[in-house]
Amino acid sequence: MTKAELVSAIADKAGLNKAQAKEALDAFIASVSTSLKAGREVRLVGFGSFVPVKRAAGMARNPRTGEKVRRPASQTCRFRVGEALKSTLNS
Repeated sequence: MTKAELVSAIADKAGLNKAQAKEALDAFIASVSTSLKAGREVRLVGFGSFVPVKRAAGMARNPRTGEKVRRPASQTCRFRVGEALKSTLNS
């Protein structure tokens, strides 16, 4: 599902026009991004959790040349599936 398809689905289910649905989705994405950048977990009960993860610097290998390169420390995000979503997917 693309962002445009998600906006259309939100508009249909929530009774909003597409502009309002896009604004709501953009606000959700911005709020989650801001929280993760601050190092805080975003937990949506029943759906899942977005968890910020810090990766230490280390060595990596360029798959094309086999050369070892330094990988800088970085932050990323992981998603942990909630029980309700997991049961929906497996029913």
